[in-house]
Amino acid sequence: MVKKSSLLIQVLIAIVLALLVGGFSSLNSQILGVPYIQLLGFLGQLFLNALTLLVVPLVSSALVQGISQMGQDKSFARLGGKTFFFYISTTFLAVLTGLVAVNLIQPGSLMARPEAIDVAAQLAKQPQNHIEAIGQILLKLIPVNIFEAAVHGNMLGIIFFSLLFGFALAKIGSESSHLLITVIRGIFNTLMRMTHFLMKAMPLGVFCLVSKAIAIRGFEGISGLLYFFVAVLLGLAVFMFAILPIFLKLMGVNPWRHLKAMAPALITAFSTSSSVAALPVTLECVEKRAGVSNRISSFVVPLGTSINLSGSALYECVAVLFIAQVYGFELSVMHQALIVLLSLLTSMGVAGIPSGSLVAILIILNAMGFPAEGLALILPVDRILDMCRTTVNVFSDASCAVLVAHTEGEKVLNKP
Repeated sequence: MVKKSSLLIQVLIAIVLALLVGGFSSLNSQILGVPYIQLLGFLGQLFLNALTLLVVPLVSSALVQGISQMGQDKSFARLGGKTFFFYISTTFLAVLTGLVAVNLIQPGSLMARPEAIDVAAQLAKQPQNHIEAIGQILLKLIPVNIFEAAVHGNMLGIIFFSLLFGFALAKIGSESSHLLITVIRGIFNTLMRMTHFLMKAMPLGVFCLVSKAIAIRGFEGISGLLYFFVAVLLGLAVFMFAILPIFLKLMGVNPWRHLKAMAPALITAFSTSSSVAALPVTLECVEKRAGVSNRISSFVVPLGTSINLSGSALYECVAVLFIAQVYGFELSVMHQALIVLLSLLTSMGVAGIPSGSLVAILIILNAMGFPAEGLALILPVDRILDMCRTTVNVFSDASCAVLVAHTEGEKVLNKP
């Protein structure tokens, strides 16, 4: 069995090697007649598929188990209230951090207004206003067919059904319900063991995914959007390494121990750009390394992958304000307050997949009356920034889980 510290070192080495290989590679680079990009993409996709394979059954079993346990000890309302309080608080702080960063740096004022920009056709087909977008989110929340929702990866529908199923299961109180809960607990534990097996392949998967991203995008794509890139990274860094740690410290949680405990999950999130794909590893770290009970982690963490995307909310706010600055819009305090509110709301419906925030950004642009084609301005650096904001999303989810557990009297992060 690979020790956790050894695995972390291997993954860090893999990232360094990936940066070197991707930086010195081109789209035409080959090995034994096979293009680098094709080989790296194939191996990276295998690793990503293996993680994603576990998501639907893991989310379902985790939520059903967590809700059924809380429903039995009458703590559902209390834990649910704490969870949503921390979700909204951390996401709001993230958006405010992004607002300050983009106003300080003013990246859009340093970039010339484009004459014409083409936007991907599939993005143009997305909802054209925030009312329609909210309606579509609600429709996803209550799907017609739960199996169809699972096939299409509709996490909101899966989460709603699992919450409802778990709550109803807790209220039955019969011998059959106890048997079913035992079976679901067994499924969850088996899936967590499978996650442990997959973590051994993490260094190779991380190397392939990061190498491909750097080889395709390269570092030169950042130069034209340098100030926007810096504004987003600054906001994410301040929120993750200053705002959240201060919040954790004020609540009585050791932020440094929490950061070390979540390192494998953060690296997985960074390499996959998907909080959903990183979910199995996140649950493993929250329970085994941070010491949060299964009762709380199985409820808070899966729920957070859909409604607590702090990094995505920050990115949406910065991106919309950047596009507005590029096109020369004069924004009042009320305009910026509305953008903050829309970023907070739309981030709750963002899919936990690579570049899922682009749809939410388009919704906000249309709602504010800004040119939708401005979305194409940020596409060259979106993939790299996606890796960073997904890492923040996962860290924020885990922080909320630790805070909820701490306020419930659990001794989290008590190991040196």
